[in-house]
Amino acid sequence: YPRQHAPETHLSEFNLTEIEAMLGSYTKVLFIRDPFQRLISTFMQGMGSSPSFSSFVQDILDTGQHNASLSWKPLVSLCRPCLVQYDYVVMFGFFRQELGHLLQRAGLPVDSLLPEFTDTQVQWTYSWLSEQMFSELSLQQKKQLSRFYRWDLSAFPFSSSLLAD
Repeated sequence: YPRQHAPETHLSEFNLTEIEAMLGSYTKVLFIRDPFQRLISTFMQGMGSSPSFSSFVQDILDTGQHNASLSWKPLVSLCRPCLVQYDYVVMFGFFRQELGHLLQRAGLPVDSLLPEFTDTQVQWTYSWLSEQMFSELSLQQKKQLSRFYRWDLSAFPFSSSLLAD
């Protein structure tokens, strides 16, 4: 988009006409990840100060969505999929095939630009880890997390998410 703006400029700082022009001129790609896997990743990276995953989840639930960190805030509130027509939605765990398709569509050489991905191993590891961490939560916490992420679970194909039940 021709208007000069700083890298930290938020879309909300533009007027509606400028927003529509920008969004119409860009290829919009949204990267998504199962909300429960995002929580696990955040916890494993030590971004929460809680000693256990269960207490970490409880801290998040007590804080609520409005004060949530970007690391675990529901995706729908961050990327506004109802307002923005994304050209591509790339799901964590399918990076190699989906990024290859994107590069090919952009006319770029696929093999030389794609890093080595271990999607299958990552999916298996997160599946196992998710089950372990999920079993640490109380029934009430599981229900509250499902409610916390209800719009993400409705908007995106997270059918295998433990929170979808």
